[in-house]
Amino acid sequence: MIAAQAALETRLMLRNGEQLLLTIVIPAVVLALFSTVDVIDTGAGRRVDFLAPGAIALAVLATSFTGQAIGTGFDRRYGVLKRLGASPLPRAALMAAKTVSVLLTQLLQIALLSAIAFALGWSPRGGWSSAALLAVLVLLGTAAFSGLGLLMAGTLKAEATLAAANLVFVVLLVVGGVLVPLAKFPPALRPLLEALPITALSQGLREVLAQGGGMPWAEAGVLAVWAVLGLGLAARFFRWE
Repeated sequence: MIAAQAALETRLMLRNGEQLLLTIVIPAVVLALFSTVDVIDTGAGRRVDFLAPGAIALAVLATSFTGQAIGTGFDRRYGVLKRLGASPLPRAALMAAKTVSVLLTQLLQIALLSAIAFALGWSPRGGWSSAALLAVLVLLGTAAFSGLGLLMAGTLKAEATLAAANLVFVVLLVVGGVLVPLAKFPPALRPLLEALPITALSQGLREVLAQGGGMPWAEAGVLAVWAVLGLGLAARFFRWE
């Protein structure tokens, strides 16, 4: 049942033009455009080496948070969740299927973004060990963003969720270390920005892929805290109707 529901969720996500734009097109355009056009100062080194990890983090944010919040919010509004809750599919299985769908979509996103980055001359460091650390960070980021997305979708009206999720996406794209290095922001703001989950994910991926370092424990810790808070609050306050 979980596999069948996950396949359905994935097909619906990939068939939705708005979802496809958000989850696939925007991160790919951000990576390709700003890697080839010198309009943003990304600091020392090649732009693609800075932007590729940020684009992966942006893709995780788009799928796990924004897309899931909007999709779940409208499913809740139109009674889809209520009907699924009354079906033989257990609610835990429904959440598991949504999680599997998100992970499958992110696998496609990372493969596409990696192909674009390699075509632009990206040369990540660390080999298979970096790939394993990337998987751990993506899982932590997925848990953090999914919890926050489900919390928003389960407590706000669908229209409010649509507006808030898109607004958060744009704000985090600008201030989350995806496009602009944190060093470019005022020093007083940096501690606050470093506490954001998107910053922790983009910085952690950059440390692993661009520098070939070990596990960035500080960033992983930030993501773990957000995951516990988001999923805990979503489990407590999520309303199915």
